Amino acid sequence: MIRVVLRDLKLAVRAGGGFGLALAFFLIACVLVPFGVGPDSGRLASIAPGMLWVGALLACLLSLDRIFATDFEDGSLELLATAPLPLEALALSKSAAHWLTTGLPLSLVAPILALLLNLPSAAYGSLVLSLLIGTPTLSMIGTFGASLTVGLKRGGLLLSLLVLPLYVPTLIFGSEAVNRAAAGQGNATPLLLLALITLGSLAVLPFACAMTLRGNLR
Repeated sequence: MIRVVLRDLKLAVRAGGGFGLALAFFLIACVLVPFGVGPDSGRLASIAPGMLWVGALLACLLSLDRIFATDFEDGSLELLATAPLPLEALALSKSAAHWLTTGLPLSLVAPILALLLNLPSAAYGSLVLSLLIGTPTLSMIGTFGASLTVGLKRGGLLLSLLVLPLYVPTLIFGSEAVNRAAAGQGNATPLLLLALITLGSLAVLPFACAMTLRGNLR
C-alpha cells in the first residue's frame, strides 16, 4: 500500500494536476468572493465558513477523474488488479494519495485564505480541524465515484454529478462546526458527526470500490 501511495504522489507531482491545481482553484475562489458579495466585513464573516468549505470541496473535485483513469489507459490498473494487493487496499491507497495531494494542503492553507473572508480568528482552529477530519471523506467518496466511471470517455462530468450529492452531509457538518466556533458556541457535535461520516466511508467504500472495479475490468 505504501508503494502505491508513493507512486501516485510522484505521478501527481510530475503531472502537476493535484497539489498545485487544487490550491490555485481554492485561492481564486476565495479571492473572487469579496468581489461578488462586496467588501462588507460582516457579510464576509457570515459566509466565510460555508464558502471555505465549498471551495475546498470543489477543489477536491478537480483531480478525481485521474485517480484510476491514468492507470486504466496505460494498462497499469489491470496489473494492479492481478497483484497480491487486494483491490480494497488499492482503493484505500488511491484515496490516501489523493488526500495527501489535495485535502491535506487545502486544510493547511485554509487559515491564510480565511483572512480574505474576515473569518473570526477564534474559528481558525475549528476550520483546520474540520477540514482535516472531513476531507478524507471527500477523497474516499471521490475514489468510489472514479471507480464507477473508470473506462468511460469524458467521465469527468458524470463523476462530479455522482459524488456531489454524497458530499452534502460532510459539507453541512463541516461548515456548521466552523460557524459555531465563529459564534463562540460549542462545536463538538458537528465535529463528532463529521468524524463518524469519515470513519463510515473509510470502512465501507473500499469494498464498494473493489466491487465496481472488478465489474469494470471484466
